[in-house]
Amino acid sequence: QQQLVESGGGLVQAGGSLRLSCSASGDTFSLYAMGWYRQAPGKEREFVATIKGLGGSRFYADSVKGRFTISRDNAKNTVYLQMNSLKPEDTGVYYCAACRSGTCDYWGQGTQVTVAS
Repeated sequence: QQQLVESGGGLVQAGGSLRLSCSASGDTFSLYAMGWYRQAPGKEREFVATIKGLGGSRFYADSVKGRFTISRDNAKNTVYLQMNSLKPEDTGVYYCAACRSGTCDYWGQGTQVTVAS
């Protein structure tokens, strides 16, 4: 079982950067693919990025490619999302998720990211 806690959100001007962190409990962290998702006000939650358990493969939503980078440190049970060149449309609550076999069973409580224009 994984308990996930996100941090690092906040208010930033357009063009700025933030780094989100997601710390996981449990001793099987490296077995999980980790994902970042976000939900803007009035919209469905959407996929942002994912990274495989051993950190090899990474996938991004088209809207964030070239601006966001997902990484993980399995020794620290932590996954990161480096967000650069932020845009107002990146505003939302960002969630991390632990996923296996295509299903994300564990979710964090979310961290708010607000990008001011």
